[in-house]
Amino acid sequence: MQTDKSMLAPNPCKVLMVFPKFETPSFWSMEAACDMWGAKCTAPPLGLITLAALLPASWTIKLVNRNAEELTDADIDWADMVMTGGMLPQRFDAIDVIDRVQARGRVVVIGGPDAMSSPEIYEKADFRVLGEAEGLIDRFVNAWMSGERKGLFEAERFKANVQQSPIPRFDLLNFKHYLYVGVQFSRGCPFTCEFCDIIELYGRVPRTKSNAQMLRELDALYEAGYRGHVDFVDDNLIGNKKAIKLFLPHLIAWQKERGYPFNFTTEASINLADDDELLGLMKKANFFGVFIGIESPDTETLVHTQKKQNTRRSLEESVYKIYDAGIFVLAGFIVGFDTERRSMSAAMIECIEATSIPVAMVGLLTALPSTQLSRRLEKEGRLLPLPLDKGADQCTAGLNFVTLRPKSDILKDYREVLVSVYDPTIFFERVKRVGLALNREWLDGQKVHWKPLRRDLKVLAKLCYEMTVRRPDLRRLFWGTIVAVGRKNPLAIEFMLFLMVMFLHLGKFSRHVIAQLERQIVEQEALERDGLAPVASIPPATSTAAAEQGVAA
Repeated sequence: MQTDKSMLAPNPCKVLMVFPKFETPSFWSMEAACDMWGAKCTAPPLGLITLAALLPASWTIKLVNRNAEELTDADIDWADMVMTGGMLPQRFDAIDVIDRVQARGRVVVIGGPDAMSSPEIYEKADFRVLGEAEGLIDRFVNAWMSGERKGLFEAERFKANVQQSPIPRFDLLNFKHYLYVGVQFSRGCPFTCEFCDIIELYGRVPRTKSNAQMLRELDALYEAGYRGHVDFVDDNLIGNKKAIKLFLPHLIAWQKERGYPFNFTTEASINLADDDELLGLMKKANFFGVFIGIESPDTETLVHTQKKQNTRRSLEESVYKIYDAGIFVLAGFIVGFDTERRSMSAAMIECIEATSIPVAMVGLLTALPSTQLSRRLEKEGRLLPLPLDKGADQCTAGLNFVTLRPKSDILKDYREVLVSVYDPTIFFERVKRVGLALNREWLDGQKVHWKPLRRDLKVLAKLCYEMTVRRPDLRRLFWGTIVAVGRKNPLAIEFMLFLMVMFLHLGKFSRHVIAQLERQIVEQEALERDGLAPVASIPPATSTAAAEQGVAA
C-alpha cells in the first residue's frame, strides 16, 4: 500500500538520492559505447526513481548518479536525508557514500539488492531498509516523521504488490547521460538455477504489473520526450508467459499508434524459442535484442546447476529461431562448475561459434550471498570470501570456493575462451552471420523518429572514423561486415552497427581480463606446485548427486 501523501503534506523533507559507482572496468560498463553515443553511463537507476515516486509528494527529491556526475559536499549539505544503495559491484562506493554523508552530519538510508543479500555489510548506515519498497515504505516514512533517525526495516519477502508500484520519476533524469532507459513489467523467475540470487530476492512466482499500469509508464516516458532504446529490466520477461502474452498485444497497439517510438531489449530464458506465438508478438512490438543465460553447453553441468530449462534442446536451433524473429541474442556463459572437465573451453567456444552469438558474457562462477550455491558450498566446507580485491565484476572475480579440479586449469580454460571469442576476426564473423540471419521487417505503422536517428547518424560517422582511421586493424572487418549485411539484409544494418560499437569496449575489456588471468595463473600454479592451494575434500560424484536430488525434488 502506498503512503497517503495528502496526510503527510505538512511535513516536507529534502531527500538526496545517490546511485553509487559501479566498479570499472566491467563487462557492462561499455565505456567506448558511451563515448560513441555521447552518454555518461549505460542506464539510469530505475529502482531509485521508482522509490522517489513512492515518497510523499511534499518531499523535495534530487538525484545524483555517481556514474554520470560528481557528488559534492553541497549536495549532501542540502539534504535532510540521503538514500543510497545498489548491487554488489557498487558495494565499495556505497560504503564510501555512507561515510561521506555521516561525516557531513546527515542521515543516510541504505537499501537495494546488495543490502538485502548482505545486510551486515551496511550496519553503519543510520537506516537499513531491506526489501521491495512497496512493502515497507509506509513504515519507514511514518518512523521518519515521528522523529526516528535510526532503524531497521525489513519487508516480507516476495509479497510486494507490484501493481501498486507507481510510475517512476523520469523527470529526475537527464536522458542525455544514458545509452538507454529501463522499465519493469515483472519481478521474480520460475526457475531454480543454483547460482542465481534473483529467486532469493524476488521469489519464484513472477509478479506482474497490469497492462494499463505498464502503458501508463510508457506514456510518461514518451511524454517526457524520450525516444529510442528501452530495456525491460525483468530478470526473465517470459517468467509468466500468460501475463506477457496478454500484455504484448496492448504494447503493439500502443507502439503502432505512436509510430513505434521505442525499440526494446530484455532478458529471457531459452525456452522463449519454443513459443512461436510469443516470438511473433515480441517481433511486432519491436524487440530487437534479448539476453539469455546459456551458462554451459554441457548437459551434466546444466543438470548439476539446476538449469534444466536449457537441456533437451539444440542450443544452436533455439538461438537461430530467435534470430528468425528479428531479435539478436546476447548470452551469459560461466566457467568453474564442479562437473567441468579439463579443456571444457573447446566445447564452450564451439557453442558460441555454432550459435553465432557476438556478445558472450563469459565469467567465473561466483557463489553470491544467500544463494543455494553458497549455502551448499558452506555446508561442504568449501565457501571462501568474495575476492572483491579483484573487482566485483564476475569476469574479474569469482571462484570464491575451493574448486574440485585445479583452479589453475579453470583459469586457463577461461583465458582460452576469451582469447578465441574476442579475437576481432572471429567476433566480426559472428556479427556478419547474425546480420544475415536476423529477420527484421519494417512494421506496419512504423515511422522515422528524428531525435534517435540524428543521434545514430552521428554515431555512424564516429564509428566509421574509429574503425577506418583510428583502428586500421579493424577496417577490413568493419566494411566487410557492412557490405555483406547491407547487400542481403539492409534492415539489420542498424543492429549490426550496435554490436560492432560494443566490440570497441569488449575487445579492450577482454584484453584487460586476459592480462589479469595471466597473473592469476602464474600465482595459482605456484601455490599448487608448493602444496599451498586448498584442496576440496568432497568428491565430484557426491556434489553432482546432491544437485540431481534437488532437481528431482
